[in-house]
Amino acid sequence: MSSAMQELLSILDLETIEHNLFRGVSPKVTWQRVFGGQVIGQALVAAQRTVGPERHVHSLHCYFMLAGDPSVPIIYEVDRLRDGMSFTTRRVTAIQHGRAIFSLEASFQIAEPGLDHQMEMPAGIPRPEALRTQRELISDPGIDVTDAVRRYWARERPLEIRPVQMEHYTSREKLPPCQQVWLRLAGPVPDDSGLRAAVLAYISDMTLLDTSTFAHGRSGFDPDLQMASLDHAMWFHRSHPLTGWLLYAQDSPSSSGARGLSRGFLYSEDGLLIASTVQEGLVRVRSVPKK
Repeated sequence: MSSAMQELLSILDLETIEHNLFRGVSPKVTWQRVFGGQVIGQALVAAQRTVGPERHVHSLHCYFMLAGDPSVPIIYEVDRLRDGMSFTTRRVTAIQHGRAIFSLEASFQIAEPGLDHQMEMPAGIPRPEALRTQRELISDPGIDVTDAVRRYWARERPLEIRPVQMEHYTSREKLPPCQQVWLRLAGPVPDDSGLRAAVLAYISDMTLLDTSTFAHGRSGFDPDLQMASLDHAMWFHRSHPLTGWLLYAQDSPSSSGARGLSRGFLYSEDGLLIASTVQEGLVRVRSVPKK
């Protein structure tokens, strides 16, 4: 298991400081703000700590209100909204410096049989073994990407990412607003359904908002774009041990009003639809000072 994967599991293990009150920390990195997937995952863990083990998260909906400060802990306050016969609802508020920076509502359900179908995994996607990792791509002198992309891809992460499409990183061509990336965790996740859901929530914020920029010949690394997640929703369809490769298939139905909307579908390597996501984010074009 990589050190980054160990750190991910560590930051998802929140400290209980009082009834319905938990504390989370951020990894020791040089980021200027807390990664959105981290806050989603930690808030979900806080909610899970107040729910019986027989109930599993099936959906979450959240809003990002302020950028998180990675240098100080985040306090997660849980409101127990409802404990029903089949469903349980929790609201979580993340607090830093005395202000709410994030909120999440999650619904949990006891396991029940029912109708079962899924949308098939996209066909014709290259296998991950035929693709290169982001670190391998930046070591290729034939791949012309910006310094910002190189620095970001060089970071150690708890997962390996192999993009299927590269054109949006190397050109300003207007492209269809869709992408697929293969993801693989850098170590096993313990056999705990709640922790696996939290890790999936962490993954779900990776690369998603960028998809809304492709139709405009841009990417999330463009210096004249100000981008930030505004809200995020996720539905957990089927349990999975998170071993092997996962395909994150994404598209963007719309961008308007300085906001981009993206959808994502997380599949197992053999085509099982594990989870679905939708995110809207700020995508604001700003002027760049001339040098």
